[in-house]
Amino acid sequence: MAETGKKPLKITETILRDAHQSLIATRMSTEQMLPIIDKMDKVGYHSVECWGGATFDASLRFLKEDPWERLRKLRAGFKNTKLQMLFRGQNILGYNHYSDDVVEYFVQKSIANGIDIIRIFDCFNDLRNLETAVKAANKEKGHAQIALSYTLGDAYTLEYWKNTARKIEEMGADSLCIKDMAGLLVPYEADRLVKALKEGTKLPIQLHTHYTSGVASMTYLKAVEAGCDIIDTAISPFSMGTSQPATEVMVETFKGTEYDTGLDQNLLAEIADYFRPMQEEALKTGLLNPKVMGVNIKTLLYQVPGGMLSNLVSQLKEAKAEDKYYQVLEEIPRVRKDFGEPPLVTPSSQIVGTQAVLNVLQGERYKMITKESKKVLSGEFGQTIKPFNPEVQKKAIGDATPITCRPADKIEPQLAKFEEEIKEWKQQDEDVLSYALFPQVAMEFFKYRQAQQTKVDVNAADTKNQAYPV
Repeated sequence: MAETGKKPLKITETILRDAHQSLIATRMSTEQMLPIIDKMDKVGYHSVECWGGATFDASLRFLKEDPWERLRKLRAGFKNTKLQMLFRGQNILGYNHYSDDVVEYFVQKSIANGIDIIRIFDCFNDLRNLETAVKAANKEKGHAQIALSYTLGDAYTLEYWKNTARKIEEMGADSLCIKDMAGLLVPYEADRLVKALKEGTKLPIQLHTHYTSGVASMTYLKAVEAGCDIIDTAISPFSMGTSQPATEVMVETFKGTEYDTGLDQNLLAEIADYFRPMQEEALKTGLLNPKVMGVNIKTLLYQVPGGMLSNLVSQLKEAKAEDKYYQVLEEIPRVRKDFGEPPLVTPSSQIVGTQAVLNVLQGERYKMITKESKKVLSGEFGQTIKPFNPEVQKKAIGDATPITCRPADKIEPQLAKFEEEIKEWKQQDEDVLSYALFPQVAMEFFKYRQAQQTKVDVNAADTKNQAYPV
């Protein structure tokens, strides 16, 4: 690999995935994306992140779109740019662990439909939960990038990160990403972290962060100077706040230096012009809450990722308890400690966040324990860096024996069962995967899809009858 500072910095654009996931709850439709693809394809991005994460669920649930169809359309439009997705290890894109055959099939189909780079992470950094996905990506000749969920805590030392990087390379990953989902990585810490990772691995290093705590652009600057190869940015109308630093700002920052990206600011300005009316519309309708646009330095105290912040706001709004916002933020680190200090990233962020909301609203800690919290405390999601609080664990799972092996070892193959359950609704191979991840949501979508097709058939028949009156 080339030495530090001897090559241009590469950029991954997040506007089609994480930027709108973080700011407008993943509500950008395929129709809104397609007109700008041709311009985006000319930029020369390292990759465009456009799939995975919450896009899959949101497409089916809220937009009534087939996520696989979105991917195929994006692939057809991006002729020169690598497409990237976010993949939650053994959870795939859902919230539970799936059997190895489902994970393998999902990787195969993602790559077959157009994904080049799969960023694979685990919410506990339990590498056992990444093995199947990495092997499957290698087998399909995709690029397997393993992401380390970055977090703070006395167990998360530079030595810990360095050793983990070494293990990631041994697992067969093609690159490594520091996934700083809550904007906790401050500039000089980024310098130390990247240098430590470079000692542990020869793999290219990518950095993903969020602007939530206000330091992200400075963090990128120090990380790149320390040898970081690729950074994630968002085109300016959907940047900052709980999203990523602005693409144009980072391009300008490194212009004329040895890290110069070579990207064209005029072209980026045209792309920004395309997305600006969407941002204005989202502000007008309330889809974009000004609360997620600012800087919240308390992020560094509470370690709450951007997507989790917007979830909390909507959960409290629903319960008519918005005044409890800061109480919940203070409860989150306490719940996290009880749960073995995991990084807060999907799904652990939602699980810890929801439990914290319950603890505050009920007026008593762990009076009610969610089904997902019980799964965490029983070891169903894997191993955390620290042990669980034994009292809370006992309250949650009683005398049951917690799982200590790789959780997926206890899951029988599931694919055939899912195939059987949806055979009457299946229109493409990929439908079984949509159903596997989100059974109820997928079934609702399949029914909606069929109703739309029937409507089209009826309209076509009417038109035909009008054209040829008897």
